[in-house]
Amino acid sequence: MTGPDGRPETLYEAVGGADALQRLSDSFYEAVLADELLAPVFADFTPTHIEHVAVWLAEVFGGPARFTEELGGHQALLRAHLGLAITEEQRVRWVELMTAAVDKELPDDELLRKRVVEYFEWGTKIARQVSADPVGTDLGTPGPTPRWGWDGVR
Repeated sequence: MTGPDGRPETLYEAVGGADALQRLSDSFYEAVLADELLAPVFADFTPTHIEHVAVWLAEVFGGPARFTEELGGHQALLRAHLGLAITEEQRVRWVELMTAAVDKELPDDELLRKRVVEYFEWGTKIARQVSADPVGTDLGTPGPTPRWGWDGVR
């Protein structure tokens, strides 16, 4: 489906769906695991993490709600960041590597890439904030998985 400007209605459709998000996740984590600053954050990393990130992004960008249905939703994602103590330097590097992966793997559409990277800027700030709390922290009810579209969070 397309919106009034002729673009796909969702970012999920615009990026190329699940396959494109899997390629994005693969490319990004290949760089992360080789990065001196970020590799230690992912010391307990498992290969399924790459797939889970792609499933999360699909849902956030307007695709299937598999992360909520199968992997615990927003609460599970936030819990995974507890106790990581992510620094601002690590957050910025994460965004830099993801931006490079976006440029490599997603369609050559400036507005699309801008909107996707804006989500990562927004999301990494939340992840950094949550990561300062110790494992076991009661996060309350964070609400449903956020949806990110052409105009930001919906």
